[in-house]
Amino acid sequence: MVLTSVTDRLGNAAGSAVGAVSGRLTDRVIRLGVTGLSRAGKTVFITSLVANLLNRGRMPQLLAANEGRIQASFLQPQPDDTLARFDYEAHLDSLLRPAPQWPQGTQTISQLRLSLKLAPQGMFAAMAPPKTVHLDIVDYPGEWLLDLGLLDLTYDQWSQQALQSAEGRAQASAYRAKLNSVDAAKPFDDVSASQLAKAYAAYLTAARQAGFSNLTPGRMLLPGDLAGSPVLTFAPLPKGAGDKRSLRAEMQRRFQAYQEKIVKPFFRDHFAKLDRQIVLVDLLKSLSDGPAAVADLEQAMTGILRAFRPGKRGFLRELLRGRRIDRILFAASKADHLHHLQHGALQDLVAALTQSARDTAQFKGALTSSIALAALRSTIEIDLDREGQSLPAVKGLALGSGKTVGLYPGEFPVSPAGVLAQARAGVSQWHEGAFHDQAFVPAPLSLPPGYGPPHIRLDKALQFLIGDVL
Repeated sequence: MVLTSVTDRLGNAAGSAVGAVSGRLTDRVIRLGVTGLSRAGKTVFITSLVANLLNRGRMPQLLAANEGRIQASFLQPQPDDTLARFDYEAHLDSLLRPAPQWPQGTQTISQLRLSLKLAPQGMFAAMAPPKTVHLDIVDYPGEWLLDLGLLDLTYDQWSQQALQSAEGRAQASAYRAKLNSVDAAKPFDDVSASQLAKAYAAYLTAARQAGFSNLTPGRMLLPGDLAGSPVLTFAPLPKGAGDKRSLRAEMQRRFQAYQEKIVKPFFRDHFAKLDRQIVLVDLLKSLSDGPAAVADLEQAMTGILRAFRPGKRGFLRELLRGRRIDRILFAASKADHLHHLQHGALQDLVAALTQSARDTAQFKGALTSSIALAALRSTIEIDLDREGQSLPAVKGLALGSGKTVGLYPGEFPVSPAGVLAQARAGVSQWHEGAFHDQAFVPAPLSLPPGYGPPHIRLDKALQFLIGDVL
């Protein structure tokens, strides 16, 4: 039995090596991970990305499209039989209908394969066949990515971090009250465990709505068919005593089960197979929510980067140590909520927010960058007159009322270091004054033949992420 197991592993390794060699000589497959915390715009990003690769009239900064080297592009069935297909057609229909709506956000992992046929290049191009690049787009909730950091923590370490983060937050008051009424050293009972877990999950949901980002476990925010299962029925407890039958011991056991049965399989089966990654960041919402939200977002971004395995790719490297993410793009989404004169400051701020994370990835050999983009442009730029002063603003349909509104969100902070210093210092309000973000609905679209949805810098983002393989 042992010998058979070893032989099987050697055979699988050899098969993987042969597959890798043949793949290098024929088609190229790039697995692009798309993630971001809730409301960062993942679904819209993928929908617009695919639509603009199928119809490339708005993609001048994607060099392969601009130079006419992409001969054809088409959708194919996704290669992983166990993953849901990203519902591109339904999401695009939501954006193109007479009264457009934002498509439903990411709830679980999904995948889509887009194949690009490329004209051959070089001295013997006339005799060479076209090359095909398969872009496998993997969409997954950013909350799941935060969970990868739990693999390095014990239950007591996670509890200490979670309770420390909840300290002083009004959203956690009900959970703290529930915690004070429970004796974790007493024998375990399902009612107490369920009540604690529900109170903690309610706190996580309320904290996310208030603009906080660094919230774990992520599956409590998106439980799906795991809702009510023991693997999601746990909560942080202060360190203390308790025997093997205690509530504390059972909470610890369930936390460890969450690590083993939920987090590790996600890393092994999906995340560890990615080649490229884009992380979407709703920085405007965090700025609008205040310094505490920005400080929490910075911690979340640092935690997200720890989950990556960045490094240079190469055939021998992949055989010896597994695949590595070799390009990571941090993108401040919803740039269409700002006038283009403020886009540079937005990009500088997301660069500063992720500086430590990007430095770590670059040290390990990965290319990283930051950008301000809008996968779908839902506004137009205008000048607002306020007391005789012309202000750079945008105009669009307000979410909820559907009325046309002009928005000047306030003076965008020009000093990223100053913003982060205030956030880290724990000030309650920005020193420079209020900054207000407005949610918009999609503008009605009429797409000419050969053109995808309007965007801001989506083509530049794709050039960084996949331009080298096109």
